[in-house]
Amino acid sequence: MINDINIIKRLYKDYTSKHLKKIIIAVVFSFLVAGSTSGIAYLLDPAIEKIFIEKDKTLIYLIPILIIVAFFTKGMSLYLAKIIMISVSQELKADVQKDMLKSLISSDTNFIDSAHTGKFISNLTNDVNMLVNLISVALLNVFKDTMSLIGLMAVMFYQNWKLSILAIIMIPLASFVARALAKRMIKATEQSMVQSGIFTTRLVEIFKNHKLIKIFQREDHEKLRSSKDLDGLKDKVIKMMVIFNRNTPIMETLTGIMIAALIFYSGILIENGELKINNFFSFLAAMMLAYQPVKSLAGLNIAINQGITGAKRVLPIVDLVNDVKDDPNLPDINIKNGNIIFNEINFKYGNDEKKVLKSANLNIEGGKMTALVGLSGAGKSTILNLIPRFYDPNSGSIEIDNQSIHKVNLYSLRRNISLVSQETTLFDDTVKNNIAYANLEASNEEIMLAAKNSYADEFIQKLPNGYETIIGENGVRLSGGEKQRLSIARAMLKKSSVILLDEATSSLDSDTEEKIQNAITLLTKNKTTVVIAHRLSTILNANIIYVVKEGEIVTSGSHEELLQNSEIYKNFYEKQLKKG
Repeated sequence: MINDINIIKRLYKDYTSKHLKKIIIAVVFSFLVAGSTSGIAYLLDPAIEKIFIEKDKTLIYLIPILIIVAFFTKGMSLYLAKIIMISVSQELKADVQKDMLKSLISSDTNFIDSAHTGKFISNLTNDVNMLVNLISVALLNVFKDTMSLIGLMAVMFYQNWKLSILAIIMIPLASFVARALAKRMIKATEQSMVQSGIFTTRLVEIFKNHKLIKIFQREDHEKLRSSKDLDGLKDKVIKMMVIFNRNTPIMETLTGIMIAALIFYSGILIENGELKINNFFSFLAAMMLAYQPVKSLAGLNIAINQGITGAKRVLPIVDLVNDVKDDPNLPDINIKNGNIIFNEINFKYGNDEKKVLKSANLNIEGGKMTALVGLSGAGKSTILNLIPRFYDPNSGSIEIDNQSIHKVNLYSLRRNISLVSQETTLFDDTVKNNIAYANLEASNEEIMLAAKNSYADEFIQKLPNGYETIIGENGVRLSGGEKQRLSIARAMLKKSSVILLDEATSSLDSDTEEKIQNAITLLTKNKTTVVIAHRLSTILNANIIYVVKEGEIVTSGSHEELLQNSEIYKNFYEKQLKKG
């Protein structure tokens, strides 16, 4: 765990230092705030002495004007300082969030799968806000309130040093209260952040599964669960704010005691001729004005600890080190034939003890179709995921045309691979942009050709705005078959050498299934294709079939060979035949 000092240094080096010029300007305005605040307190001395006691008519206009100037300077300087720091805080927030998103976008698939989307959303919003508050708002308050307190203390000592000594006692008492509350505040802040993440997770689940909720009539169930999460968040936030504001009655009480003591002592000093009435009022004004910066500085420790707590959750994401390493200095892969060889591959997910693949050996012939068959959970999807290095094996090697995929540039490897999954992923964007995602430089003609070859053009033309139609989150406005055809069009536009296909067309009507199958045939023509086979036609068309069982390649061969030699395959084929 990073210690607090190193976190502060890191935040300054990576974020705050970039905005140092603006911060310095804000600090200059903070000095003006401090000077004008002190000036307001000081001006009460000559105002009372010259105007009310000595009845000097020459200053009756000057002193009120100076007071107005002091208040205007304070107000305008405070406004400008805050405006500058608002700009800095938003730039800092954007910088931190950009770094987090860069890290998350580039992170391993395994890392993204390890936590719920809601947690990352909470990190990007709530935690970042806490962190930014530390390096912007708290930073301004340090300078503004410290300078104001020093200026007001100078006025107080100028008026009477004995009263000032008595007033100084309040500062260490306030600091002691702040330190005592900070420990509780840290724990309460952490709890509220965790609860906020839980609620965000629940929110994502509700939007994602709204159809499921309705069909199983679980609206009341979800309302109850959401209500509990919100109540939990409410309780944590209330607890945090109660602790945060607990210093208010303590500070008010301390201030009341201090003012009472000062009035009592001032009475003695005035009676003894050691203090004039004008000095007392100027001193009292300075002390009352000092209350706000003392209170602010007393609570600063809490804000700092909140920010550090947020940083401890944000910085590990920014500093994320991927298990799947990419060295841009490695050579690009050169694919001619597209032969893929798995040699003694062992793999397990994360800290799981169970191996998903056990000494798996495959020889995937270039330019032909290789099918993977087996029960759910056998390891077929893992084989597909290892080829583009979504994951790296624990041991063994994978080669394409005698080049280890771990010794070539990762970008060049993935540039040569297309994936069509049964879980079609689309963006809440236009049809055109969803197809063009494979090649952002593609012309309209190329996009339309890919759509026609995938049989997508026929339904696209019927959409309200054709290729410019917004299809909704993950293509919610399209049918399953339409989504798949867009996915195939996207893969066609990429024109890659290797096609990975997790085929799932059994739930489609025969006409749509035929179109998708024709599109897949066109997509995979003369391409190295690895397909998780769900359909009989795919199994029959495959040049070689690997039978996967519990992470092992138990047998391989053509369809006819496997029917004769493999009881496992024969049983699998007969089940598929019954489905067909």
